[in-house]
Amino acid sequence: MHIYEVEKDSSQDMRERIADLMMGQMESIGKENAYDLLLHSIDLALTDDSMAHIFVAEDNDSILGVAFLNVSISLQKGGYYIWLNDLYVHKEYRNQGIAKKLLLKIIYWAENNGIKGIELETGVSNAATKALYNSLGFYDVVSKRYGFQF
Repeated sequence: MHIYEVEKDSSQDMRERIADLMMGQMESIGKENAYDLLLHSIDLALTDDSMAHIFVAEDNDSILGVAFLNVSISLQKGGYYIWLNDLYVHKEYRNQGIAKKLLLKIIYWAENNGIKGIELETGVSNAATKALYNSLGFYDVVSKRYGFQF
């Protein structure tokens, strides 16, 4: 298995393979036009001026997992930090350490790029995911997330 960051000039085929995998996550939330939204978001993330990054776990030309993140600036942290938007592993390949390998790659990348921290959100009842994050040194942050959409 190979874990790597997707290049900004990646092929349309690569972008579509990422979107195909992420459809598994989008279907669970019932989003209309999900595939088109995914492709558009992936295209935006891979523009030269984007602070978004995509990491994939690939084996035998199949993408098994993907992590989508944004680098932002935090006044509290005094520099750059990562917001991990999505971490998704195909359901047939879960519990094989793929998510952990993706996270370790991101942590290594962050340490080597002057990133001050990583933040993310997970469901309160998702015990397996919380155990994974805790095993890597993540800790609970008490907050309430709000949203606004145009």
